[in-house]
Amino acid sequence: MRDNGFEPNIIEYLKNPPNVNELKVICKILDLSAIDIIRTSEKEYKQSNISMNDTDDVIIEKIVRHPRLLERPIVIMGNNGIIGRPPENVLKLF
Repeated sequence: MRDNGFEPNIIEYLKNPPNVNELKVICKILDLSAIDIIRTSEKEYKQSNISMNDTDDVIIEKIVRHPRLLERPIVIMGNNGIIGRPPENVLKLF
């Protein structure tokens, strides 16, 4: 991003976890369901008993309770956004 002249605003999600409304906005901008922004490799994933059949609202509540579940990094520029894994994905925003 910096190579393209943009200085990111980094939000430390563990110090300032997103709330329900912020997560809903993130899903809308990314055009993804809540299940698509979950890190399934985290131990909290297994502990949370998340199911593919859970609604977005249920999954978002679980992310709020366990912010480590949130896939990262998430890069948002205006009304566009992308999950930055792999890092090359971010280039799609330019």
